[in-house]
Amino acid sequence: MPRLNTDTREEVKTVALRLFSTRGFEQTSLREIAEELGITKAALYYHFTSKRDLLSALTAPLVEDLQGFLADVEVKARTDQRAVLEAYFDMCVRHRQLFAGLLRDVQVLSELDLVNTMIQWRTRLDVMLVGEDPADRVRAVVALGGLQDCVILFPGDEVIGAIREQAVDAALRALTAPGRPATGVRPGHPAG
Repeated sequence: MPRLNTDTREEVKTVALRLFSTRGFEQTSLREIAEELGITKAALYYHFTSKRDLLSALTAPLVEDLQGFLADVEVKARTDQRAVLEAYFDMCVRHRQLFAGLLRDVQVLSELDLVNTMIQWRTRLDVMLVGEDPADRVRAVVALGGLQDCVILFPGDEVIGAIREQAVDAALRALTAPGRPATGVRPGHPAG
């Protein structure tokens, strides 16, 4: 049954995401979220039946965004790696609080049955970018992981905007095998 007060529901998600990203999922209680919002725990339960329900609501946009991202980049993954890395960086920025929370409590992915989903989409992206060769896939893991880490470790929109180009350049260099040109290299942006 849909909830009537979507503003409160969104406020709960916003506060929960902030607390989860700074304290961790397991270390943040529903009571603390309710107190932060100035509502009763019963009012919070009106919008989310459990902590798992709240976590699912927080991760659903990420899962949806990842699926859309993979569909969007599939065609250009081999012809414009830079564009794919830029799009990946931007997607990570959109979900950086959630990524930070997941980094603190990786077991949450297991609790929500998302481990296999996350592994499958990353594997699919790795293969799209560089193919099946294990040595090339290692470079893809380093490039994508590095971009995601930059988004988490350098908080603040101004900083993120300032490092985007450098982070993508570094990821493109990591992605490029010695002796092979990167795709989507722009003049003035060496990739290897």
